[in-house]
Amino acid sequence: MLFHTFTFWTFFAVVASLYAMLKHRGQNALLLIAGYVFYGWWDWRFLILIALSTVTDYFVGARIHEATDEHVRKRWLVVSLVFNIGLLGVFKYLGFATAQLGSLAHWFGYSGPWWVPQVILPVGISFYTFQSLAYTIDLHRRRIQPARSLFDYATYVSFFPQLLAGPIERPAHLLGQVEKPREPLNDQRFSEGLYYVLTGLFRKVVIADNFALIADSVFTRPASELSAWEVLVGVYAFAFQIYGDFSGYSTIAQGIARWLGFELMDNFRHPYFAQSPRDFWSRWHISLSTWLRDYLYIPLGGNRGSSWFTARNLMITMLIGGLWHGASWTFIAWGAVHGAWLVMHRWMNHRKAGSSSSSSMSVHLLKILGTFHLVCLTWLLFRSTTLDQAWQMAARFTTDWRWTSFASHSLSTIAVLAVPLLIYEAWVERRSNLLALTRVSWMARALVYLAIVMALICFAPERSSEFIYFQF
Repeated sequence: MLFHTFTFWTFFAVVASLYAMLKHRGQNALLLIAGYVFYGWWDWRFLILIALSTVTDYFVGARIHEATDEHVRKRWLVVSLVFNIGLLGVFKYLGFATAQLGSLAHWFGYSGPWWVPQVILPVGISFYTFQSLAYTIDLHRRRIQPARSLFDYATYVSFFPQLLAGPIERPAHLLGQVEKPREPLNDQRFSEGLYYVLTGLFRKVVIADNFALIADSVFTRPASELSAWEVLVGVYAFAFQIYGDFSGYSTIAQGIARWLGFELMDNFRHPYFAQSPRDFWSRWHISLSTWLRDYLYIPLGGNRGSSWFTARNLMITMLIGGLWHGASWTFIAWGAVHGAWLVMHRWMNHRKAGSSSSSSMSVHLLKILGTFHLVCLTWLLFRSTTLDQAWQMAARFTTDWRWTSFASHSLSTIAVLAVPLLIYEAWVERRSNLLALTRVSWMARALVYLAIVMALICFAPERSSEFIYFQF
C-alpha cells in the first residue's frame, strides 16, 4: 500500500473510524493488527521476520533490565546486536558479500562456478531493525524503562505510518506514546495532520514522481550519449526526486500519526538551504543521522581526542551510513565522500577558528549554492548503479557541453516545479517553524491547499512509483 493510492486511504479510513470508537487498549490492538496487515500487504512472509525481531528484542530487553551484573547485561546486549545485525547481514548484504568474494577468488585464478544467493530484501528492514536496536541499547544505558508488555512493544515496532521508511523513532519518544492514552482528535491536530499530508503528497506526486521521469531517462542511457548539460539536469532532477520522495513519505507519516494522536519527529528541515556538510546532515534524514551519532559516532569516541581520531570516527560513521542504504560500492563511496567532506570541513573550521567571518546575505547564498552542488555531486554516486557509470557520467563534465532540447525542456520542468517549493521553504525557514503555514489565517491556508490540490491534478505524472527508501 502506497500513501498516494486509493487503496491506502481506504485502509486508513477504516482504521481511523474504528480507532475513534475504541479505548486505549483497543486502539493499541487495532494499531498492531493494522501494522501487520499493512506490512504483510507487500509480502506476508516478511511478517515472520518482524515478529521474530520483535519477540527477540522484547525478551532480550527484559533480561538486560533485570540483570544486576554489568557483564551479564552486556552479554544480553551483544545477543541483540548479533541478532539484528545478523538479520541485516543475511537479507541485505549476503548476496553482495558472496559476489565480492567470488570476484576476489576469480582474481586469484579460480575459474569454477561461484554461488551467489538471491535473497529477497524485506521492505523497511533497515528502519525497524535500527528502531529495535535503539530499544535494547537504551535499556543497557539505563535511559528508558522496559516496555510494559510484549503487546505494547509490538505496537511500537509495527506502527504503520512510519514502519516502512521512517522516521526511525526512539523508544523514549514513540513507545511512551503507545503506552499512554491519547486524547481524541481535536481541531489543532486535524489541521496539522492535514498540512503534513497535503504537503507530503505534493512533494511525492508533483515533485518526486515528475522528476523521476527526467532522472530515469538520464541514468538509464549510456554516458557516451549524454551531454554534460543532460548529466547535470539528470543530477538536479534526482536531487529533487529523492528529497521530494523521502521527505514526502516522512511528512505524510507525520500527518497520519497526528490524526491518530501521535507525534513523530521531524525527519527533514529544508536540507537544500544547508550551508555546510554538517548543516546538511542536521537537516537531512535527521532520524538516521542522529541515530548514527548517538549509537555509533559518540561510542567510537566522537570528537574526544586528536583531530585524526575524530576524522577516523567520522569516516567510519559515514561509511556505515552509506552501507546502511544498500549493498553496493556506490553507496559505500557515497558515504566515504560525505565522510571526507565532513572531515575537511571540520579541519577548515579549526584553521579559521578565532578569525572574523562575514555574515552578509551574499556569503550565505554562496555557501548554500556551494553546499547544494556538492551534495548533487554525491547524488551522482548514489543514483548510479555502478562506480563505472558514475565515473563515466562525471567525465562528461570535462568534454561535451552541447545544449540539447532535452536539457532545455527538463530544466524548464525543474524550474516550474521546484522553484515554488523552494520559495515556500525559504518562507518557512525565515520563520524557524515547520508548521508556520498552520499559524496563518484560514483564508491563506485555504488558498495554498487549493493550489496543492490543483497541482496534484494538473501535474499528475505519467506513472507513479514506489517510495525510493522502501529499498533500504
